[in-house]
Amino acid sequence: MEKLPVSVIILTFNEEENLPDAIDSVSDWAHEIFVVDSLSTDKTVDIALAAGARVVQRPFKNIGDQWCWALDMLPIDQPWILKLDADERVSDALHREIDDVVNNCAAAHDGYFIRVRLWFMGRPLHVVVKTCRLWKNGKGSFSNVAINEHVHIDGSVGTLAGYIEHVDSPNLHRWFDKQNRYTTITAVQHVTGQVYPTKPNLLGSPLERQMFFKKIFYRVPFRYVFHWLHEAFVRRAILDGRAGLTWVALRTFVRKSAQYKIAEINTTGRIPELPPVPAGGYDPRVLESPLQKLVMRNDRN
Repeated sequence: MEKLPVSVIILTFNEEENLPDAIDSVSDWAHEIFVVDSLSTDKTVDIALAAGARVVQRPFKNIGDQWCWALDMLPIDQPWILKLDADERVSDALHREIDDVVNNCAAAHDGYFIRVRLWFMGRPLHVVVKTCRLWKNGKGSFSNVAINEHVHIDGSVGTLAGYIEHVDSPNLHRWFDKQNRYTTITAVQHVTGQVYPTKPNLLGSPLERQMFFKKIFYRVPFRYVFHWLHEAFVRRAILDGRAGLTWVALRTFVRKSAQYKIAEINTTGRIPELPPVPAGGYDPRVLESPLQKLVMRNDRN
């Protein structure tokens, strides 16, 4: 299969379960795949290297910082960049659309929103999140945020119809672990007034409107009723039966958990510290690679 002029970037930490399918969904057609690993302790690096990905390692600070570093330091020489998470897969229909876009010398836009379809309890939901994942090299940037990173496009943004399939945590035990960490970060951000991915603005872009509602959510009366109705009917999770309604209930629980943690911080005056992620050391194969030496040398300059 002819390679497309696209550099795929995947951030990883202990993703041995997810990474093979993520790489497999792009390896046949992407010109290059970069895996930026946060010192995994499992077989993530083995899998990435075996699949032919270009691997670099860097200790993790936060998601926004890691993306800013990746765009600044990786020797990306392709005209297009695709952001892909390790628990995501590019559908065949989306691949065909990307092919059309990147092989059009006069592409209509500098970046493209892609629909990300959520999976829960082993099945796809009707819940779809539209987010910018494909952009021209040099046209995208990130804010230094702890969660909910979004690329900012310097130019116009279009929308593709194909899906990225987001195969979330393999079981609810892992899902709860992930959400527990997420809600603590959300609570700290809310109390300390940390930066949003973009300026909240009711009359602005879709992302600015999303951040506006995120900012005011905990001041809205009957907010959890509205939240349940939005997730069930606007995002159509109700069409997915028991799995969809379970997802809605748990999403509402996540919102409430963040509010409880905000209340705890305001009551005690103490900012909770997240337990450190048990990162490993540098893999010798990566540490001695020309790519790792290049980015470490450039990072010191």
